[in-house]
Amino acid sequence: MCGFVGYIDSKIKDKKVIKDMNDTIIHRGPDDEGYYSDTDINIGFRRLSIIDLKHGKQPMTNKDKSVVITFNGEIYNYQELQTELKKKGYTFKTNSDTETILKGYEEYGTKVVSKLRGMFAFIIWDKNKKQLFGARDYFGIKPFYYYKNKDTFIWGSEIKSFLKNPHFKKELNKKSLKSYLTFQYSVLDETFFKNVYRLNPGHYFTFKDGKLKIDSYFDFSYTESQVNLEQLIKDIDNQIHSSVKYHRISDVKVGAFLSGGVDSSYIVSVLKPDTTYSVGFDYQKFNETNYAKELSDILKIKNKRQLITPEEFFDSLDKVQYHSDEPHANLSAVPLYHLSALAAKDVKVVLSGEGADELYGGYESYNPTPTFLRYQKIVPKGIRKAIKNFSLNKKYFKGQQFLIKAGSDIEDYYVGQAFIFDDQEANDILNDKYKTDIGFRDITKPYFDKVKDKSDMVKKQFLDMNLWLPRDILLKADKMTMAHSLELRVPFLDKVVFKQALTIPNKFKVDKMCLRKASELTVPEEWAKRKKKGFPVPFSLWIREEKWYKWVKDILSEDYTKEFFKQEDVLKLLEDHYNNIANNGRKIYTILCFLLWYKKYFIEL
Repeated sequence: MCGFVGYIDSKIKDKKVIKDMNDTIIHRGPDDEGYYSDTDINIGFRRLSIIDLKHGKQPMTNKDKSVVITFNGEIYNYQELQTELKKKGYTFKTNSDTETILKGYEEYGTKVVSKLRGMFAFIIWDKNKKQLFGARDYFGIKPFYYYKNKDTFIWGSEIKSFLKNPHFKKELNKKSLKSYLTFQYSVLDETFFKNVYRLNPGHYFTFKDGKLKIDSYFDFSYTESQVNLEQLIKDIDNQIHSSVKYHRISDVKVGAFLSGGVDSSYIVSVLKPDTTYSVGFDYQKFNETNYAKELSDILKIKNKRQLITPEEFFDSLDKVQYHSDEPHANLSAVPLYHLSALAAKDVKVVLSGEGADELYGGYESYNPTPTFLRYQKIVPKGIRKAIKNFSLNKKYFKGQQFLIKAGSDIEDYYVGQAFIFDDQEANDILNDKYKTDIGFRDITKPYFDKVKDKSDMVKKQFLDMNLWLPRDILLKADKMTMAHSLELRVPFLDKVVFKQALTIPNKFKVDKMCLRKASELTVPEEWAKRKKKGFPVPFSLWIREEKWYKWVKDILSEDYTKEFFKQEDVLKLLEDHYNNIANNGRKIYTILCFLLWYKKYFIEL
C-alpha cells in the first residue's frame, strides 16, 4: 500500500515541487520515497513496504527505462501472471506485483487491467509514445484523482498533494454542496475542488498530446442462477476461503478488524490472524467489543480493543475531514480512524469485511418489512400513489414516510444507505449561490436506467455498488487506514467472489441469508446469525449534553458559516435537537463536517 503523485507541466522548472507534493502524503508510505523526472513528466512515490521488502522500490522502470510505473495497491494473482509472462520470454528482477503490472503492460498494453485480481490505482508513463496510462480497480478500493486545466495535468492518490503544485488553482466547486447534503458524501464526478475529478472504478485513461481519453474496462450485470441453496452455500464458502488465502499474501504481519457482525467474524474465522482489533464507545449501549473479544477467545486469537471517549471523538473530527480530502459525514469514519490507529501499533496490514452487505443483500433497506409488502400487495398502485401525493405536503404525522415510500417507485426516493436532506430542505438551508436545480434523482437516474428491468433489490444493490460503496464506504476505509500507514484489504470485494455473487437469486439474499448459512460452516452460530447494527455512534445523544452542544454551536456560529448557509436556520436545527423537539443529529453532523473541512482546506491551508 502506497501513494503516488505526479504532473505534466513544462512550465514548472522547480524540482522541489514534486518533493513537496510527495511529502504531503507521507502517511501513505513512510518507509521509502522515490522520484522519476524527464523533460515531459515528474512522478513521486511514497512506499509502505508489504511485498518484496528489499526490491519493490518505485517508481520502477523496465530494462531500457522507456516505461515507468507507480502503483498503489496489491495484485493477488501476480505470481500466476508472472508465470504466464515468463512463458512468453519475460524475466523478472523482483518478486513484486509492481513489476508484474509493468511487464504485463509491455505485453498486453492497456488490456493488462482486465487480467489483474486485486485492488489498485496506478500510472504508467510510456516514454517512447509520450503517453500516460492510468487505471483504477474494479470496485474503487484505491483512490485516484486528477486535475486538468490549460497546460497542467496533475494526478495523485490524495487531493491534498495538489495544493503544493503552483499551477493548481484551489477553488471550491459550488455545485457539490447541495448533493453532499443529501448523500452525506461527495457524489458528483467532479469533486469539491473545481476541475478535480475522481477516476471512476473500473476505468482507465490515456493522456497524450494534452488530450485525456477515459474508457471503461469493467461492467457487470445481475443474472440469477438456478443453483440450489445447499450448493450455493458450499460455493460461497469455497470462494471466501480462496479469497482470504489470496488476501493474506504478505511479507509482513497481517491482522484483522473485528466487530460483532457476521462479515468480519467470517473473515477472521477463516484468516485466524494473531490479533484482532475492535473499538466501541464509552457511552451507554454503544459498545459491542465484548462480542469481538468472545469470538477471539473461542478462536484462541488475541483481541485488542479501545473505548472511544467523547473527548477523543470530537478532538479527531478535524483530522478525519483533513484525511478525507473532501467533506465526509459518515459517522463511522471517526471510530475507523481510531481503530486504524490502534491496529497500526502492531501491524501494517489488516483484513476487514467491507462489501458483504452490497454483494449479499445485508442492508435493512434491501428487505422491506412484512407490513410494507402487505400494504403494497393489498392496496392498488394507483391508490397508493394518490395517498402518497396527499401525504407529501402535509405536516409531519406518524406513518407519513411509510405512505410516501409505499406509493413511490424506488427511483423516486432511494439514494443509498444515507438520505440526510431532501432536495427542498437542502435548497432551503443554502444561500442562493449554492442552490442548484440538480436533484438527487438526476444523480441516481443514469444508474437506475441500466437496471430498469430488474427487481427493486437489484436496483438498490446496483446503485450502492456504483455510488455508496466507492464514494463513501471504500473512501473512508482507505483514507482512515492510510492516515495511520495501515493497509486495509477487503476479501469480499474480489472479482471472483463478485462474479459468483451476481448470480445469487434474490430469495437467498434476504438479510444475507446465503452468506450467513455459508459462514456457519466456519463461524459459531451466534455470530453467524447476529443482526446487523452497523457502527453506532452516539453523536446525536452527546450534542444533547451541554458541553458538546456548545462545542458544536461555536462552530455553527462562525462567520464563515454565513457564506454557505442561512445561519439562523442551521442554529435552529441544533436548538430543536438540543431541546428534544426534533432529531436533527445527522443533519447537524453533515453541516458540521462540511464546515470543519472548509476551514481546514480554505482558511488554514
